[in-house]
Amino acid sequence: MNIEELDNIRLQAYNAIEELCEKASLKKDNILAVGCSSSEVIGEHIGTFSSPEVAEAIYDGIQSVLIPRGIFLAAQCCEHLNRAIVIEASAAGNSEPVNVVPQPKAGGSFATKAYNSFINPVVIENIKADAGIDIGGTLIGMHLKCVAVPVRLSMDKIGNASIICARTRPKFIGGIRAAYDENML
Repeated sequence: MNIEELDNIRLQAYNAIEELCEKASLKKDNILAVGCSSSEVIGEHIGTFSSPEVAEAIYDGIQSVLIPRGIFLAAQCCEHLNRAIVIEASAAGNSEPVNVVPQPKAGGSFATKAYNSFINPVVIENIKADAGIDIGGTLIGMHLKCVAVPVRLSMDKIGNASIICARTRPKFIGGIRAAYDENML
């Protein structure tokens, strides 16, 4: 890919995450799960054409939104690492780290970029994120809190990859007599 194409992908990632953060009302210390197929972004089938350059452009676009807001990125690895999560150790909580270092063909280029860019990266088997974006059909649902709510953005692709977004909310309990906090919806 040329510089102009990578810049466009970076901008698309930035715009998608900016809009998702607003629509999902993400706050400091929230966690955003990201699954990303760089192969799909460039128009190839998932898992067939991993691109570190595309992953870097997407990572840079996403982090330029998340870091100033104090939101943690949880980068999902590919199926070869059982969709494990790369995250900063400070956001991993009590999750037990696993011993693996993502690579472009075993973990994916995006997870590899995150692992190599975080200050103190750890890989954990799962997380319960506050929101997420699936770039290219990577199936992030397993890493969201129990009640996921679809978030429709003004854009539906990054590069050639379809994107699907979600936010989460607390479960409703109590039935017809219950009252709910509108701020938690």
